[in-house]
Amino acid sequence: MKIICVGRNYTEHIAELENEKPEDPVLFLKPDTSILLKKQPFFIPSFSEDVHYEVELLVRINRVGKYIQKKFAHKYYDEIGLGIDFTARDLQKKLKEKGLPWEKAKAFDGAAVIGEKWLKKDRFQDLNEINFSLKKNDEVVQKGNSSHMLWKIDELIEYISQYFTLKIGDVIFTGTPAGVGPVKINDELKGFVENEQIFSIQVK
Repeated sequence: MKIICVGRNYTEHIAELENEKPEDPVLFLKPDTSILLKKQPFFIPSFSEDVHYEVELLVRINRVGKYIQKKFAHKYYDEIGLGIDFTARDLQKKLKEKGLPWEKAKAFDGAAVIGEKWLKKDRFQDLNEINFSLKKNDEVVQKGNSSHMLWKIDELIEYISQYFTLKIGDVIFTGTPAGVGPVKINDELKGFVENEQIFSIQVK
């Protein structure tokens, strides 16, 4: 399986990092080795002093597809999840300044949290009105709603499938809202979709 991540998909997050609004979705990949193992803490890597959390809605692909039209995209997933795209912000800044790829800052071991609980999409009245949030040490630090995405889920599937064949089990990270920030040792992070807790992890 592969992890396809979407960058700069929420206007307020683009502004907080002083990035330009993209004309097309910004895509990058994480390897399966970046997935944080179940029930394991997140260990801050030795090569960064400024690792940030970025909570995101996830979509898990359930059939193989290529060049998927938007009107058919809904057939390629039936579950919504939640995760964290951990980012070594200091390293990313250096890489961006040199025009280099982001992988070392985004795709390191443990950098992808995929919540153990997946929610059937038919439980939501509108997939473009899903509330989600992240708590750090029981304080809400990020709140998002899928209505604020620049590119909605079905549009992302259409766009991504132009470049990458989507396979069963692939996971799409759909982008993060504003409010990203650093983690420190002993922090506890909890993610919620609506009012349902999807994951809880410790930072070490």
